[in-house]
Amino acid sequence: MDELLQRTAGLPEITLAVGDTLVREGESGDGLWILVSGTLHISKAGMAITSISRPAAAIGEISLLLNSPYTATVVAGAPSILRHAADGRALLVSEPAITRLIAAGLAERLDFATTYLVDLKHQYGDAPGLAMVSEVLDQLTHRQRPAARPGSVREPNPDY
Repeated sequence: MDELLQRTAGLPEITLAVGDTLVREGESGDGLWILVSGTLHISKAGMAITSISRPAAAIGEISLLLNSPYTATVVAGAPSILRHAADGRALLVSEPAITRLIAAGLAERLDFATTYLVDLKHQYGDAPGLAMVSEVLDQLTHRQRPAARPGSVREPNPDY
């Protein structure tokens, strides 16, 4: 992803202090950020998902591509520097190489998630609580529009 950092070198940079919120889940915006350095904590529905510290990670790309509100909350876990395109959609339209790199990053993440789910299926089969893995894999590999909705269609209070 060094190429993404090279291609976004002309964007203005912003600095976040520990605890600063970059975006909040459910809010709307058109920004796109590229991590130069630091650590960002990602949460969804109040649950910590991951931390990102890999330079060239994109933030806001899912919302731009789906034309939806931000899908997660992003908070600085360490002093961080990000490149910022205030009009992320315009950047993606005007810079196809950047769009391709962001699409590749999303494809890598999808591949990782599906590989992980397949591994769970191999290890645990249809054990209670994991029987939905096959359905999730099917949804991930065959989902077409209409756009995904936040939340889950799984049983909220399974008997296990």
